[in-house]
Amino acid sequence: MKIGFIIYGLINTLSGGYMYDRKLVEYLQVQGDTVEIISLPWRYYGAHLADNLSFRLPSNFDIFIQDELNHPSLINANSGRHPCPIVSLVHHLRCSELRPKWQNDLYRIVEKKYLQSVDGYIFNSKTTMGVVDGLINHSKPSMVAYPPTDRFGDAISEKEIETRAQSEPLKIIFLGNIIGRKGLFTLLQAVHNQKSKVVVNIIGSLTSEPAYTKKIQSFISENNLSSSIYLHGPLDNEPLVQKLKQAHMLIVPSSYEGFGIVYLEGMGFGLPAIGTTAGAAGEIIEDGKTGYLIKPNDHQSLATHISQLASDRNLLTKISINARNRYTQQPSWSKTAGEIRKFLQSML
Repeated sequence: MKIGFIIYGLINTLSGGYMYDRKLVEYLQVQGDTVEIISLPWRYYGAHLADNLSFRLPSNFDIFIQDELNHPSLINANSGRHPCPIVSLVHHLRCSELRPKWQNDLYRIVEKKYLQSVDGYIFNSKTTMGVVDGLINHSKPSMVAYPPTDRFGDAISEKEIETRAQSEPLKIIFLGNIIGRKGLFTLLQAVHNQKSKVVVNIIGSLTSEPAYTKKIQSFISENNLSSSIYLHGPLDNEPLVQKLKQAHMLIVPSSYEGFGIVYLEGMGFGLPAIGTTAGAAGEIIEDGKTGYLIKPNDHQSLATHISQLASDRNLLTKISINARNRYTQQPSWSKTAGEIRKFLQSML
């Protein structure tokens, strides 16, 4: 197959969605397919809508995969007769995020029009599929293909988990770009009054939302937390692996996640995960067994869970092992990507 893959920006951007796109491209290329990245520039939403005046789909491909993130730029290009089938890879809908109603109403109109313009869908979770079904009630070909969560290889051993659980102080890792949706401020509110010492390592871009990053930095400074909360910026490969191995738990209390790759990646290191009830985190985290689910912005409940695991290391060990076992049950990426390839071939 000759595939055109449409994204914004660079395919090597460090985020869960871009990792999914990147790993899918790599798999298809290994199978002998030709994949060309068609990159549109990152700008603001209005400028993306203006792309409809000029952008057209090239005609020299067998099939297009479009990251749904690009939806505002592609409505006109997709309208009418396409040069070939178009499949939308949907990580989550913009209109699902927590923001003022009038903004989401606008995004809902645009996303609905975009979703109606394509020929099929790849969803990253059952939750995302349900949201799209609720918006357009589609009957087009589709599949659920969970993201790659095995890039770090096999899970660590139970013995490593048991040893680490007894170490002090309790170490929390936050893995995600520093943007409001990821809920880092909720985590900082939950840890700054903990009775026992808690260390938080924050891994993610500091430049995605500069004003929000400044808010985080100010909170750390004003509450004298610089000796226990560390902003590392983006890390990958071995530096990231070492931080995951040293942590006791992973907390990303997002206001919405279409899936949440980081929760499962953390579970491979025996890390109980704490996410929220909004979005697809509940497809991964079993509340009270492999981690906890809190309501968005509920820093008081989050503080209670942190305090409980800090003081009860036997409970921490039990939930950590449960988290590891959950990770081992996830299908391999090669199996999932193979099913995606078959789905693309069926669209031809």
